[in-house]
Amino acid sequence: VQLQASGGGLVTAGGSLRLSCAVSGLIRSINAMGWYRQAPGKQRELVAAITSGGNTNYADSVKGRFTISRDNAKNTVYLQMNSLKPADTAVYYCNVEEVGPLALHYWGQGTLVTVSS
Repeated sequence: VQLQASGGGLVTAGGSLRLSCAVSGLIRSINAMGWYRQAPGKQRELVAAITSGGNTNYADSVKGRFTISRDNAKNTVYLQMNSLKPADTAVYYCNVEEVGPLALHYWGQGTLVTVSS
């Protein structure tokens, strides 16, 4: 199973970025998809998640600024990030939950987002 994340980079505060994560190699279908982030010296935290039915969940710190979406035909999840702040600087990881009794989770390699003030 491979999760290929892309779209990170350097942006000034107030700017926007769009992250993408394409999933390949899964045998079963995908249930939930999500984005996590980890800033230096901090624990990894959930940023946003989306179920197979399209229900979404966001961290309070990104509500109103970030939007998660998915393309089931392409097994891809996106994170549109607007009004970025220096506090959003982190490595962003995509995560998917596989349908099945074990509900296995898979992680992408991470993509760095740096927001300068």
